[in-house]
Amino acid sequence: MKLPSTLLAGLTLLLALPGRSQLLPVPLNLQATYAKGTRSATGAPGPKYWQNSAEYDINVSFDPATRRVAGTVDVVYQNASPDSLRQLQFKLYPNLYQKGAPRVNPMSAEDIGEGVQIEALSFNGQAQDVAKLRIQATNLPVKLPKALGSGGSLKVRVAYSYLLNKGSHMRTGEIEPGAAFVAYFFPRIAVYDDIDGWNTADYNGSQEFYNDFCTFRAAITVPRNFVVWATGDLKNASQVLAPKYVQRLQQAEQQDGITPIISEADLKRKDITVANAQNTWRFEAKDVTDFVFATADHYVWQASSLVVDAATKRRTRVDAVYNPKHKDFEEVVQFTRQTVEAMSYTFPKWPFPYSHETVFDGLDQMEYPMMVNDNPVDTRDDAITLTDHEVFHTMFPFYMGTNETKYGWMDEGWATIGEWIISGIIKPGFEDEYGVEPYARGSAQEFDVPITTLSTLQNGTAFFLNSYPKPALGYLYVKDLLGEELFTKALHTYIRNWHGKHPMPYDFFNSMNTGAGQNLNWFWQRWFFDDGYPDLAVSNVSKTSSGYDILVTAKGTKPVPVDLTVTFADGKTEKLHRTVAVWQAGNTTVTVPVSTKQAVKRVELGSTYVPDKHKADNVWMRK
Repeated sequence: MKLPSTLLAGLTLLLALPGRSQLLPVPLNLQATYAKGTRSATGAPGPKYWQNSAEYDINVSFDPATRRVAGTVDVVYQNASPDSLRQLQFKLYPNLYQKGAPRVNPMSAEDIGEGVQIEALSFNGQAQDVAKLRIQATNLPVKLPKALGSGGSLKVRVAYSYLLNKGSHMRTGEIEPGAAFVAYFFPRIAVYDDIDGWNTADYNGSQEFYNDFCTFRAAITVPRNFVVWATGDLKNASQVLAPKYVQRLQQAEQQDGITPIISEADLKRKDITVANAQNTWRFEAKDVTDFVFATADHYVWQASSLVVDAATKRRTRVDAVYNPKHKDFEEVVQFTRQTVEAMSYTFPKWPFPYSHETVFDGLDQMEYPMMVNDNPVDTRDDAITLTDHEVFHTMFPFYMGTNETKYGWMDEGWATIGEWIISGIIKPGFEDEYGVEPYARGSAQEFDVPITTLSTLQNGTAFFLNSYPKPALGYLYVKDLLGEELFTKALHTYIRNWHGKHPMPYDFFNSMNTGAGQNLNWFWQRWFFDDGYPDLAVSNVSKTSSGYDILVTAKGTKPVPVDLTVTFADGKTEKLHRTVAVWQAGNTTVTVPVSTKQAVKRVELGSTYVPDKHKADNVWMRK
């Protein structure tokens, strides 16, 4: 979304590698994962790593007129943990709108209601007394009639209903009459992992989500003329769409050009869906952490596709689905296409993993597997940055399965650096500064806590800075330090290690160290764990036999690159750059030589992606 103990000696990380053998502080509960063998000091999953999974068969009806969501969920839950589970923990995310539920933002009175109604629940066909259920806002713990042993499976059936919110749009809800984005709409089993056991954190509208990798099969019933877009592949297009629209969809999936699947003229004819009173749209998605859908009866649909894997020639379809009144969406299909292409071939240089990516015209700025809910924006630049930010989330968290609830920086930071890099590809020369200056202003204030502070302990400005610009800058500086090729190797090591799993922060740090063949803990410590702020100054410019020496002083303790623009007497300029490596030894000054016969007239310190707390000392002028 666009918004201490030290490591035990026996768990020392990569001390044989070049560089300083500094250790990172690891909390005791995370140290325990090494002792259990579920995680390893190299960053790879340990020999005893496990995670649970499930298959969901969802049968749901949605009435846009009343906003009622009702259906059944059949789950086959697999317990791969070494533990015998005596209860299941369910997540009921729509209960953000339940009376009395904790929430960070005020909601419209018309949206506050009774929440999810559990009408029936059974385990292995054995009915449970729903009157005895004790729903705790977005959490529902249920004791099992018989413990689910290690390696066992359990069949769960839930019948439920609730009213989708009309206003107070928080990542889901009605957009306008005849259009809705329906997310978090079914009861699901929470994550049970090797760190915390059951994920019992309340969803209050701030911190985001943590879900298992599962298979989803969904049957979504809506009235005639309503089209459905969703996570996964549409399995029955010919049963819900008129033939010419099926043909256009198939065409879009095979062609680079933009195909208008539904135009404004088509909307007027009202001949898009099969002429049944109700149509059931069937989707299937494997190896994803969530399933959402959107529906509208008056949106146009543009689509294209591109090869995302040069080796296999696999293609991904990209969609822009929007109210034709919103002209800012007219280029979104192209921006989405360019983002998917850049992700596949430039950064992170990993083939886009899913069959489609649909950007839907909604009321939020939020990502979901294969789906995006984006509000209309005022400028083309805003449309570019919003689109590429949300689409970039495909890799982080969805391909990687990070715990967004606890570690927002492990996905939002990546989406932010992705936005910075890809926006400049879509619009050459454009430098997107999202979050950089707010960090420069906010650094070293009371709310400026370390990045690794749990997201559940933060809100407001602290949550924003630590989730978005600060980690993104950290990733950017390591990319600069290692160089394109080695950084990509390190990042791919992390991706290969943890795709489809649940990495914690140290799995990332350790994987990057292993992939780079370097111990980068000196930087991880100072940027992600320590207090401090970025602040450089030009302290002196002195003449030498070959030119000049520029003395740069680090007044703050956060290591940032050194970028200098030197202006000579003849008006010409030269740019000089040093990576954060110049601060690795703990020094507070660095000398940057300039080889020139010209007199230096002016020296300016700084660049777009180097925040500086005090800029008054960043310029030297010849007197």
